[in-house]
Amino acid sequence: MRMPAPEARPEPTREADGLSRRALIAGSAALTLAPFAAAAQAPRKPAPAAKPAEAPAAEAKPAEVKPLKAAPAKTRLKPEPAPETAVWRLGSESAPPVLRIKLGEALRLRVENGTDKPLSLHWHGVRNRNAMDGVGGVTQAPIAPGKDFLYDFTPPDAGTFLIRPLTVGGASEPSGRGLAGLLVVEETAPPPVDQDVSLLLQDWRLDEAGALLPFGQVEFAAAAGRLGNAVTLNGQPIPLTLEGRPGSRVRLRLANACNARAIRIRFDGVKVYVAAVDGQPADTFEPLKATLPFAPGTRYDLLLDLPKEAGPAGTITALVGQGLPLATLTVAGEAAAQAGRGPIASIPENKRLPDEIRLQSAFRRDLVITGGVKPDRTKPGAETPYTGDPRKVWQINGASGAAGAGPLFTVKRGQVVVLTIRNDTGFPQILHLHGHVFRLLHLLDDGWEPYWLDTVQIPEGRHAQIAFVADNPGRWLLSSTVLERFDTGLWTSFEVS
Repeated sequence: MRMPAPEARPEPTREADGLSRRALIAGSAALTLAPFAAAAQAPRKPAPAAKPAEAPAAEAKPAEVKPLKAAPAKTRLKPEPAPETAVWRLGSESAPPVLRIKLGEALRLRVENGTDKPLSLHWHGVRNRNAMDGVGGVTQAPIAPGKDFLYDFTPPDAGTFLIRPLTVGGASEPSGRGLAGLLVVEETAPPPVDQDVSLLLQDWRLDEAGALLPFGQVEFAAAAGRLGNAVTLNGQPIPLTLEGRPGSRVRLRLANACNARAIRIRFDGVKVYVAAVDGQPADTFEPLKATLPFAPGTRYDLLLDLPKEAGPAGTITALVGQGLPLATLTVAGEAAAQAGRGPIASIPENKRLPDEIRLQSAFRRDLVITGGVKPDRTKPGAETPYTGDPRKVWQINGASGAAGAGPLFTVKRGQVVVLTIRNDTGFPQILHLHGHVFRLLHLLDDGWEPYWLDTVQIPEGRHAQIAFVADNPGRWLLSSTVLERFDTGLWTSFEVS
């Protein structure tokens, strides 16, 4: 599948509130507008306490340190005669970088900050060493302009992971100016495919001349976030053209790096199978109505077989307005050598994760999200203005996230944690758990959804329960993936000792 630039190598529930696998595969409308009813997963039999994840494999030899610079650049986001847009870029290519390593290999990356703002890079979804998590102001000092920082870690899991700027109080502008990328950790024995293609979604808020509009507006932070009016895939205006050979099997890695835009995506004319969610393998399934929810921070690994006849094959469409084509799939050239291979199968499960989580002795904590503006009931579509502290727009359990604040709770390593998260705001909330992956629980503690997640979307006025084994020592965040909300307090932390 020809891409514009090569990749770089450096609930079901018995209540109405539930989030479910069917809600996941039905699309984000089910998450943001109404609960989606489905049959609950059968209760699991008691099992021994979950074991902590294994330590990363030892490196055979030190990996080479590779450079990656964040710096101003220009790119074309509007057609001529509009001028190019001044943006920020990771690396020297026009497309966001896709860093590829094998499972067990170390990533050693010296990141230089060539911008005029403090910077740090979060490895979204990697169960990382705490010092390498990349939260400026919490796990590291932000990289000052003109300075650099060495990220040096060995990811314990294969998968598709997102690279996002994440400095306390200053994440939304670097992201909105274009800083993003992907880390692909290849399996030891990946599923056989003819092409492995990464697609990174971003949106940009532009004026009529194509320049980026100003950052820092509290009205965005207190509401839906900074929603762009131009969309790109791999740094290029949509729709992107993807081409493959007749009968070829393709792996698509999709990641949403938008500041705030949560959408649904639909696959028209082509049958896709979800093989991994948030980087972790899942029992391969076909999305209901060929539609998936796609919130900031979310990643999917998809497998599909292209038709054996040349010609248009299908479209990936964002369900925005009347539909926004993101990419078109076309079949051309000679037939793939492996055309006619067996049916698509699941990626082997991650053996580093526990088969089950014993909930009976779990540490439990309730979290309540508040803040932001509220819908104006007297004016449909309008919102009441925000008049509070612009640095503390959002709260979790009454407190806004701050670099100097202590953890919300502390647990011993290996402790099972269950969090009940209630969204008392006027907007869907999307939260990311750092350093761990979790199961989405049924609200009666009678089972969980059959996939691992690190990012969850909670509709307004609803709640969700997540369970995880706190097997990674350090101070970790539970943070909003809508970066304007993150900058204005929508995060908290916990300590694993």
